[in-house]
Amino acid sequence: MLLHGFGASSSHWRHNAGPLANAGYRVYGLDLIGFGRSDQPGLQRRMALDNRLWGRQLAAFLEQVVQSPAVLVGNSLGGLTALTTAVLAPRLVAAVAAAPLPDPALIKPIALRQKRRTRQLRRATVTVLCRLLPLELVVPLISRTPLLKAGLQGAYRRPIGMDKELLRLIARPARRITAARALRAMSVGMALRPRGATAPALLQRLRQSPQPPPMLLLWGRDDHFVPLLLGERVQSEHPWIELKVVENSGHCPHDETPERFHQELLHWLDRNLGHEHASGIEHQA
Repeated sequence: MLLHGFGASSSHWRHNAGPLANAGYRVYGLDLIGFGRSDQPGLQRRMALDNRLWGRQLAAFLEQVVQSPAVLVGNSLGGLTALTTAVLAPRLVAAVAAAPLPDPALIKPIALRQKRRTRQLRRATVTVLCRLLPLELVVPLISRTPLLKAGLQGAYRRPIGMDKELLRLIARPARRITAARALRAMSVGMALRPRGATAPALLQRLRQSPQPPPMLLLWGRDDHFVPLLLGERVQSEHPWIELKVVENSGHCPHDETPERFHQELLHWLDRNLGHEHASGIEHQA
């Protein structure tokens, strides 16, 4: 089960689905809500657009479509979604690979207890600020100008200027009329998550489960968005998690150095699962 990162879609696994299927796996790609070809909802009182929602979306997909425990492979936000799903629906998850695992709470954990007044003030402040941001002007501007390429370059070690396919697959969802409202909703949702929805708390819950699934961190050596130091810290605090460093790669090792990515992932799966999967590829939104 391939899970894209922030701003991307299932199409970002363009170099991976085929080789993984050729290795004997039945491969699915999912567009998380708010991204790709999926719905792009706005702010809603009853539904926060955060990794808990994406985890429930993925769990429902596994239950209704895949119908068997799956290996979850996520890039960046997809890695956090995979971890969340492993906690929410452990019987549906055979293994988790995050490449990498991002969360601001890994740097500054949320306090265990916060005063109600503090929580209310924070919620009001975040919501007002995100409503005031002129995203309906900013998002179309970025998606149709060289600003998109400049921002995306930060996720790669190699120059991406000539990779028109990459630029198209990132720009297309951002040009949808509902993209700005979805960005606002997920900005509020992710900023206001409770402590239990952050990576440190999820990792602790997984560690305390009777039989946690095998977990792999694949980290680009030159990742400037989520530095390798964080991966090393997670692995030191949770020795049951394996960390592999991908050389000559930035924030998207699956797309920048796919051969090395497949080598590390498949070798790890062989050691930890050691069974065959029916082959095939499916993309779902």
